[in-house]
Amino acid sequence: MTDIFLLKVEEIVSKIKDAQLTSVEVCQKYIERIIKFEKEVKAWAHFDKKLLLEKAKEADEYRRSGKPTGPLHGIPIALKDIIGTVDMPTECGTPIRKGKSYSQNAEIVDLLLSAGAIVMGKTATSELAYLGPSKTKNPHDQARTPGGSSSGSAASVGSFMAPLSIGSQTGGSVIRPASYCGVVGYKPTYGLISRNGVLKTSEKLDHIGVFGRSVEDVALLAKVLIRKDNYDLATVHYSTEDMLNETKKGPLFEPKFIFYKTDHWKIIDKKSRDAFEYFIKSFKKNIEIFDTPSYFKDIHKYHQIIHETDLANNFGIYYKKYKKKLSKFMQDAIIKGNKHSAKDYAEAIDFMKRSYDSYEEVFEDYHGVLTPSSPGVAPKGLKSTGTAEFNKVWSYLGTPCISLPLLQGENNMPLGVQLIGARYDDHRFLGVANWLEKECNK
Repeated sequence: MTDIFLLKVEEIVSKIKDAQLTSVEVCQKYIERIIKFEKEVKAWAHFDKKLLLEKAKEADEYRRSGKPTGPLHGIPIALKDIIGTVDMPTECGTPIRKGKSYSQNAEIVDLLLSAGAIVMGKTATSELAYLGPSKTKNPHDQARTPGGSSSGSAASVGSFMAPLSIGSQTGGSVIRPASYCGVVGYKPTYGLISRNGVLKTSEKLDHIGVFGRSVEDVALLAKVLIRKDNYDLATVHYSTEDMLNETKKGPLFEPKFIFYKTDHWKIIDKKSRDAFEYFIKSFKKNIEIFDTPSYFKDIHKYHQIIHETDLANNFGIYYKKYKKKLSKFMQDAIIKGNKHSAKDYAEAIDFMKRSYDSYEEVFEDYHGVLTPSSPGVAPKGLKSTGTAEFNKVWSYLGTPCISLPLLQGENNMPLGVQLIGARYDDHRFLGVANWLEKECNK
């Protein structure tokens, strides 16, 4: 049998369509990996082997009936446990929601099902998608964090227990776990993927993101998920018809990048710094090193004001009713959020537009910005999910960003390179990311 772990998702879809593979065979391979590695990695919040195989059989029967199949037909996909599903619990990483389900599927779940995909289970998340660590361990070294809050989503793909997964990012919850777990993590432009039916932590900062093992894999999944949704007012009409083709095609001419070492360069460990220096040297004709804009410091402050205020608004009821069941991380955030003034919050929202308007000029001359995805490899210990200092700016500005597992740090642990693009330029952005991935894998 074909080694499905070496295939791109599009190739698996094609083989299922041509009856060279069945969905049952594909799912069985992932079940074997889960049986082998889940005890150590603990990536899953909910997984039902029997239900997965039933869905796979249904997908195979549907294909044999001769009906048209979708772009993800028969492909199992893991969901972060903040994404609402009718047939599985959605516990959001907190005992407060133990065993509870949503009354309807999230919009993105229905889009997956329409595309023929199979929801294979729920992946572990940090408490309420914030900082309280989940049970998940790093698949490359179980003494290290997988990152958060999309811990299980990144670790399930990193350990080959899922071909694709969906997570979310408010600070750095897609890019950082992708870096730590050695997978591709893509956060599209703010407003491209609906958050309807997903746990709301911050209206202005929440993004849905996706994980896979290649740029083409995440582009295929994003293409299915990007849709205007009248129940999420942040979403916009955006054509994805040529997204995968544009990704494969890549840039029309060799791209130029800015590399920001950022003010946080000093917190990166030496081995990781050396790896980035080597990367910059390898692409010296494509990369120019710039100092970060001075107003980025303000962005970190404003991001925190919005995030904490929104957490206090959205989870204040939990704080009143179940305070003892909340982590100190969440309790502290809610206390701080209640202290921010309306003036501070309005200022933080207003600065979003003004800062992006200033920043957008960068993309007139460059294909993208490069920075570390994280301050080095995954830290040892499981009491923290790491820091989002290299990610918050881009969540605040709503730009597309992607973490590519191109480097290695200490103990050969994975280390991601983060590429950032212009808002709503995701087609070209993914093509540039694909070019970078291929150049590094030559």
